[in-house]
Amino acid sequence: MKEYNKSNIPLAKALRKNMTPWERKLWYNFLRNYPIRFQRQKTIGNYIVDFYCAKAKLVIEIDGGGHYTDEQIKKDEYRTKELKGMNLSVLRICNLDIDRNFSGVCESIDLAVKESLPQSALLTAPSSEGA
Repeated sequence: MKEYNKSNIPLAKALRKNMTPWERKLWYNFLRNYPIRFQRQKTIGNYIVDFYCAKAKLVIEIDGGGHYTDEQIKKDEYRTKELKGMNLSVLRICNLDIDRNFSGVCESIDLAVKESLPQSALLTAPSSEGA
C-alpha cells in the first residue's frame, strides 16, 4: 500500500463529490464498471490523483485548460516524476480528448492497464470489450 498524507483525505472526499464533467463522464461511463478496480480522487504521497488502479500501478490524470500554463506544466512534470518514483505509471488525458474521442481514451486506458499487468491477471479479468 502506498504511503499518503492523511491531511489530504477531507479534500479527496470533497473532490469525489464535486468531480468535473470530464471526470464524471470517464468514471460513470467507463472506469466505475471496469473489470479491474479503479479508485477516484485517491491520496498517494502528498498528492490526490484523479483515478488510480492499484493492481496496474496506474494513475490517470485528467487535464483541463489550467494545466497548460508554463507554471502548471512544470508542476505537473514534477508531480509525474514523483509518482513514477513510486513505481507508478501516469497517463495524462486532456478534457478535449474526453469530449472528442471518448472511445479512444477508453481504449488507451484499457491498453495501459493490460500492458502493466502480468498475463495471469488478465486471464482472470472479464473482457472489457464493448465498453
